[in-house]
Amino acid sequence: MRNRLWVPPMCQYSVIARDGIATDWHMVHYGALAKGGAGLVILEATGVVPEGRISMHDLGLWNDAQRDALRPIAEFISSQGAVPGIQLGHAGRKGSTYPGWGFEGNAGTMPETEGGWLAVAPSAVAFDGLDAPLELNHEGIAQVVQAFADAARRAAEAGFTVIEIHAAHGYLIHQFLSPLSNKRTDEYGDALANRARILLDVVREARAAIGEDIALFVRFSATDWVDGGWNEEETSIVADWCGQAGADFFDVSTGGNSGGVKIPVGPGYQVPLAHYVKQHAHSGTSAVGLITDPQQARDIITEGRADAVMVGRESLRDPHFPLHAATHLGIEVDYWPAQYLRAKPAPKA
Repeated sequence: MRNRLWVPPMCQYSVIARDGIATDWHMVHYGALAKGGAGLVILEATGVVPEGRISMHDLGLWNDAQRDALRPIAEFISSQGAVPGIQLGHAGRKGSTYPGWGFEGNAGTMPETEGGWLAVAPSAVAFDGLDAPLELNHEGIAQVVQAFADAARRAAEAGFTVIEIHAAHGYLIHQFLSPLSNKRTDEYGDALANRARILLDVVREARAAIGEDIALFVRFSATDWVDGGWNEEETSIVADWCGQAGADFFDVSTGGNSGGVKIPVGPGYQVPLAHYVKQHAHSGTSAVGLITDPQQARDIITEGRADAVMVGRESLRDPHFPLHAATHLGIEVDYWPAQYLRAKPAPKA
């Protein structure tokens, strides 16, 4: 990576995306972020199966047509000097919801009559405001694992050199990890090793599918922010297991598995959790969450609290944030787009 300012996956819920296929919007959006100087650009949560999408307007990677539509995006990101990444996910019980926009006035589960589907989960426990899901049986779990492996293979074929497994924000793998949403009593529930089984299987199978030259990340929510829920200690233990199974790096966020939770939101509020996982799992981590200032980001790295910084909302506000951050910090970089050099300010003394 040319720097440690990275763009995290951020769902676009693009109304023009049909059947999970990327569009011109995705090319322009992600291309601008790559052109803006980021070291790594990770595409949004991409469903490994149709019912694994959060909404009907999400990207997918369960067939070759979707792979082929993503290839020019990965190529363009690379051509701008950034590393192309993609997040692979399964929404579980938080699937089949109305997209974030374009359906104003609607909330909750989108019915099948409008294009929705029956969501699945480790247990038949509904997320707040959504319909109850179908509990996955052993055959269904095996199909999910295989779908992640197949999607990882397609992602590599499309040219992505970082692949991230989404195990955060209350989606399917996080639902298995957390005792709040996993009420199973078989080999996929109760004990930590059982709750982590599907994730470890996904990591192993994805690694086998992509070989050793592709970086494999896992995104965790390090805490549910609920007593008795998933926490940073369990995250660190499972991250260590994931490393042994073939994962390279951990993208640390929080929350998303329980509604109505009071979260102590503030600048860099999740950084201590990334630091905890870094220390206890003995692995590289990235921090994310209200990191908006160049000096703030630099301090996180230089103080050893994380190995990279994911900048989300600030990247949406300013796709050239890394270039502007370099100027603000007085750092000369050689990857300003040639077409924009006439607008390049002199670095601050």
